[in-house]
Amino acid sequence: MLRLNQLEITQGTFRLLADLSIPAGEKIAVIGASGGGKSTLLALIAGFIAPKSGQLIWQDNDITDLPPAKRPISMIFQDNNLFPHLTAAQNVGLGISPALRLTQEDHTKITSALDRVGLADMATRKPAALSGGQIARVALARLLVQGNTLVLLDEPFAALGPAMRAEMLDLVSELVSEIGATLLMVSHAPEDAKRIADQVVLVSDGIAHVPKRTKDLFENPPTAMREWIG
Repeated sequence: MLRLNQLEITQGTFRLLADLSIPAGEKIAVIGASGGGKSTLLALIAGFIAPKSGQLIWQDNDITDLPPAKRPISMIFQDNNLFPHLTAAQNVGLGISPALRLTQEDHTKITSALDRVGLADMATRKPAALSGGQIARVALARLLVQGNTLVLLDEPFAALGPAMRAEMLDLVSELVSEIGATLLMVSHAPEDAKRIADQVVLVSDGIAHVPKRTKDLFENPPTAMREWIG
């Protein structure tokens, strides 16, 4: 379980409160209006920003003060974090060794991950030679080799068309289920949450609200959510 225990985040005049729990293995969509704090919430969980107060607990371990590299977390940002001078295989390999000091077993793992996301024949291509969807698949392959149990997605598919985005969401859902990970996914698109999320965390009015079952929340949305989705 991921526990955000009375967390307070402040950045200048911005303030966000979070006091909630997320069961292990759940797929959670984090939704709300632009500027509400969705990405800030993920950055806190990942360790890129520190809370003013409160605790972050993962599987009964306090990870509040752990640096990002020490957390059991894989995160994919909007730009997918690929290095343009490296091949697809090398970009995946960074998930195992930032210095790319890889064993034969590591190379086998990379090949298997690329095959799993449908890029078995594109290992030597650099990002400039890949489509947007293929770049996203490379980022997902890197996530696979990391093997972390908490996966954070900050709108990595926002630039994709509707059909491709739906395809990538389905792939994400399959992958996190296969590795038994917990997923938190920031999205501006209600249909993304409806497609794969078990529960939804609504971020509004300076609060990351307690997760609600996706179907229940969309059938009976609070005022802040109705104003957002129209």
